[in-house]
Amino acid sequence: MCFHSKQSKEAQELEKRFRAKFDRGTSYTPAIYNGFQHPSTPVITHLHPDKIQRYHWGLIPFWAKDNTIRKNTLNAKIETIHEKPSFRNVVNNRCLVLADAFYEWQWLDEKGKHKQPYELSLPHREVFAFAGLWSEWIDKTTGEVVPTYTILTTAANSLMQEIHNTKMRMPVIVAADAEQQWLQGKELIMQNEALIATKVVK
Repeated sequence: MCFHSKQSKEAQELEKRFRAKFDRGTSYTPAIYNGFQHPSTPVITHLHPDKIQRYHWGLIPFWAKDNTIRKNTLNAKIETIHEKPSFRNVVNNRCLVLADAFYEWQWLDEKGKHKQPYELSLPHREVFAFAGLWSEWIDKTTGEVVPTYTILTTAANSLMQEIHNTKMRMPVIVAADAEQQWLQGKELIMQNEALIATKVVK
């Protein structure tokens, strides 16, 4: 799964890398994101491939009565997005979730009492994009339109099987030369095999 990510690059570097501009007035500072806090993070949607916008992590379907569902929609299994009620209406709402690392905890014993955190990144700390789906939800109490997203996951590769050794899942990283194809609704090409792992020293 993927519940913690990092974006350490400055706005100008992200704009150059993705050939997109932050919306005027959009505030951004590099950060480590905890999905369970539902942070607002940089994304690019298929509707505006030339813009970097801020969406909240944890997809809220348009039909949700409140936002409590978002704690269960931080990730979406790519194998079942066409079946799950939370995602099947937005399978064509594609987005890129910008990052340069994510975190996973390796269980060192059967019950997970002892864990080793790892930071996962591409070589040379390159910026990359998770494959995501986005939605907009209207808060009935305030009328506010809340933009949200989920990160797609897939079966763990050989490296992640050793680290995420309980769920055996990992986020989908879109190949750099296929990012626009993903936004346009074409076949997903992943870059998951290129990951490197670094132990996080406590």
